[in-house]
Amino acid sequence: MADPRGFLKVRERQTQPRRPVPVRIMDFKEVYEAQDKGVLKAQAGRCMDCGIPFCHQGCPLGNLIPEWNDLMWRDKGEEAIERLHATNNFPEFTGRLCPAPCEASCVLGINQPPVTIKQVEVSIIDQAFDEDWVQPHIPERLTDKTIAVVGSGPAGLAVAQQLTRAGHTVAVYERDDRIGGLLRYGIPDFKMEKVHLDRRLEQMRAEGTRFRTGVEVGRDISWEQLRRRYDAVVVTTGATVPRDLPIPGRELDGVHFAMDYLVQANRVVAGDTVKRQISAEGKHVVILGGGDTGADCLGTAHRQQAASVTTLAIGKQPPLERPAHQPWPMYPTLFEVASAHEEGGERTYLASTVEFVGENGVLTGVKVAETEFVDGRRLPKAGTERIIPADLVFLSLGFTGPEPAGLAEQVGAEFDDRGNVVRDGYYMTSRPGVFAAGDAGRGQSLIVWAIAEGRACAAAVDKWLMGSTRLPAPVAPTDRAIAPL
Repeated sequence: MADPRGFLKVRERQTQPRRPVPVRIMDFKEVYEAQDKGVLKAQAGRCMDCGIPFCHQGCPLGNLIPEWNDLMWRDKGEEAIERLHATNNFPEFTGRLCPAPCEASCVLGINQPPVTIKQVEVSIIDQAFDEDWVQPHIPERLTDKTIAVVGSGPAGLAVAQQLTRAGHTVAVYERDDRIGGLLRYGIPDFKMEKVHLDRRLEQMRAEGTRFRTGVEVGRDISWEQLRRRYDAVVVTTGATVPRDLPIPGRELDGVHFAMDYLVQANRVVAGDTVKRQISAEGKHVVILGGGDTGADCLGTAHRQQAASVTTLAIGKQPPLERPAHQPWPMYPTLFEVASAHEEGGERTYLASTVEFVGENGVLTGVKVAETEFVDGRRLPKAGTERIIPADLVFLSLGFTGPEPAGLAEQVGAEFDDRGNVVRDGYYMTSRPGVFAAGDAGRGQSLIVWAIAEGRACAAAVDKWLMGSTRLPAPVAPTDRAIAPL
């Protein structure tokens, strides 16, 4: 194990330093800086190598957390990345974007601040890339099987990398002009600069994975054509249909889905020219929804020099401490201050949006009322209405499921009552040879679940094609661990 007395000697939890707010809001570079090597080693040394490491069950990937904490503490970075890559294809993504349910399950967290697992993880992979330890894993032999993966988000990339390494010929289809899905256009660079995505894609290309951009399956090529051309097809299109808010004034110019705003901003940061870009510069912005996507809009609006930013949430403000109904090792719902919240803006809870108001078809404000709970329902309280001035509103209310994209009509895939693609215990849809993984089958979830399902789906596809598989399968599609959905 790491330092046997580490958790006794170092009781303070010390996370990665952040660039000063006045500096970082002037650009879109990552907020976090590299941690001091000594601090990192001390934090890794707090890991207790528990007899039953509950951090394992908190992580859908089953990351070998105590092992690579120990190796980091011992300055054995090359062995640490081997352990990390054994369960996680893309630790540079999860180390930056995952909310770390493993830390909520850390045994040390019962009576101390938990180990900074996520910080150690990202430091291991960053060192590995810097030291050129991340090399292509080219298969020793090739099969005669071909597989199409539709969608290039984390689930699709995990499926593709695993199946390529198993010796199959894999082509990834992406409707956008660049590979990465929401990793590319949904996540702002201040959370993850795209160099991390690009260098992983370089590894995958060297391994033999083929990428087809600018192809929308269901329109440019039918699902049936894809099924006839390939031995198997994997649907990893994500849950990209945004949840709307059909209230009066929804049609006003200035009300947008959050993802429409973020995609445009990310394209501009990537060097593209976006005509009629949605920009928050000099405007009063209201964000509906207090989740990660809302925080991404908040940070982006700050960098575009918005006049003001207000975030509205319909529910109560979460508690600062773990509530009784979410005991350890469950993932608690807590009041969190993301890096974007440090940069400014107002956060308002128990705010029910009643109407978007405007003049001549243009948004001028948002009418809100206090939220009251009636028979378990959240309703606007009469007589508490007020208008918040607004030039832009971003709807950050989550997603309702994947885009059908002809799946039902062209391949006969079925959808459940939540709008997700129905699959069996081996990720196969109602059409033989067509599989679904990630948010397309699971619904809106975490990046760590997407990668875990991608790895498991790859094992299912390999077994279906070859009769057996040596690929690991961390989770089944029916798994519902205590991590947040």
